[in-house]
Amino acid sequence: MTDAVITDPAAMLAVALQEARDGLAEGGIPIGAALFGPDGELLGRGRNRRVQDGDPSAHGETSAFRAAGRLRGYGRTTMVTTLSPCWFCSGLVRQFGIGHVVIGEARTFHGGHEWLATHGVRVTLLDDPECAALMREFIAARPELWYEDIGR
Repeated sequence: MTDAVITDPAAMLAVALQEARDGLAEGGIPIGAALFGPDGELLGRGRNRRVQDGDPSAHGETSAFRAAGRLRGYGRTTMVTTLSPCWFCSGLVRQFGIGHVVIGEARTFHGGHEWLATHGVRVTLLDDPECAALMREFIAARPELWYEDIGR
């Protein structure tokens, strides 16, 4: 997808955070993600596009996963997401054997990352204040859209 090579989790998160900001600017839910290869190459990036595409399965992680295209194996890849992955996205990580998940924050939503860890996925929780602030502001401004997104 690109020649970028990023190995620092905070720098990887910056890619996902830009996707989240872009999604918010489009009127969507500010959750971004990126999939990186074992050597830090950016394979795919995406954002939650449920609103923009009218597609309930267009979560940030699934968008990044789709953008990466087919790979022979995912065990050495890293999924970076601005928010703890929901059960749908946690299932994607588990189904395809993604080996590492880097999470921006889990304050505003505590998804399936602990479950992933019990199944051998390496989880890095950064507790990034910018990710948390972005979600808090969005939830305050658009609670109905947020609760629709998380299935409540």
